[in-house]
Amino acid sequence: MLSAESAAVVRATLPVVGASLDAITERFYATMFADRPDLLDGLFNRGNQASGEQRKALAASVAAFATTLLDHPDQRPDHLLARIAHKHTAVGVTDDQYVIVHKYLFGAIAEVLGEAVTPQVAAAWDEVYWLMAGALIAMEARLYADAGAVEGRTWRRWRVAGRREETPDVASFLLTPLGEEPPPPARPGQYVSVQVEMPDGVRQLRQYTLSNAGDGLRRITVKRVDGDPAGEVSTLLHTTVRQGDELTLSAPFGDVTLDDSEAPLVLVSAGIGGTPMVAMLDHLAATGSRRRVLALHADRSPDRHALREDMTRLAPEHVFWYEHGAQAPDRDGLMDLGGVPIPQGAVAYLCGPLPFMREARAALLKAGVAARDVHYEVFGPDLWLAAG
Repeated sequence: MLSAESAAVVRATLPVVGASLDAITERFYATMFADRPDLLDGLFNRGNQASGEQRKALAASVAAFATTLLDHPDQRPDHLLARIAHKHTAVGVTDDQYVIVHKYLFGAIAEVLGEAVTPQVAAAWDEVYWLMAGALIAMEARLYADAGAVEGRTWRRWRVAGRREETPDVASFLLTPLGEEPPPPARPGQYVSVQVEMPDGVRQLRQYTLSNAGDGLRRITVKRVDGDPAGEVSTLLHTTVRQGDELTLSAPFGDVTLDDSEAPLVLVSAGIGGTPMVAMLDHLAATGSRRRVLALHADRSPDRHALREDMTRLAPEHVFWYEHGAQAPDRDGLMDLGGVPIPQGAVAYLCGPLPFMREARAALLKAGVAARDVHYEVFGPDLWLAAG
């Protein structure tokens, strides 16, 4: 809980700090990486740095956390913190790195806001930072313990047992663990980090959803992203990794996972966002579930729909929309949920581009799905708050 003295200061300064957060986080990352370029080797995603997405996500999360402390002083926004904690553990963030971040973040605040940062203002926002950091450190410790990891070390080597070309720009890699120790279990909907060494010697990480995780094997389905550095890892995987090669993977993480209820399930996806949906469908089939499932997917065309055969086989009740080449019973154009009967009492999972998910969520709420029962997964930094 934020102290009464700090709460008053944070409330008074939140509009100024909030309006400057983008400039603050831009200065923070620029200064930190100038002094500590080693942090880009095996930890930070330089693609997200180049696009500015990580900066926007950090600003949104800090503002959301501070606002919650003021509006609901007796509640901790665990739904926000859990998502961040899973992202952190997937890349191996450690406790000492919060001290590094604090140094450069508060240096950036002082530089951007200047004389407005009095000792009282600095102390109040310092309290906000360490409340957030302390909660994340505790959550991450539990996640690491559950994964059998120590100090962020969740990595192990996997062999590529097979490769399948799903579409012209999507490939699946079937992976088997090396060594005798069994890997930690994966829940349907979770992702792993893949760590690769780039041609310049810098290790980069990217997260890929497990599109299948049964019988000790794991499958990742990777869409090739054009452009450097955003697509450097996916391009390297597509152009160089073949059967028999080895990859370094983290333990599985991610808080958007299939619930254990018997409520009807609505899976709504677009493009490569179908991967967690296929993992959920595969799990339901493997466990003999009799749960009603409606799969709704939008894509450019049938031949661009990755894992189309899997989704069709695993979800007999489905509707697909294609911008080009649709043939009955599939539908032409963009997804339109207005004419789709949504089961009463359904739980929904969304994955795809942010504008797509915002429209789908609105349609599901209009159809009677409770807001608490609509879950979403974002590939990359979570910009939902920043976009809102």
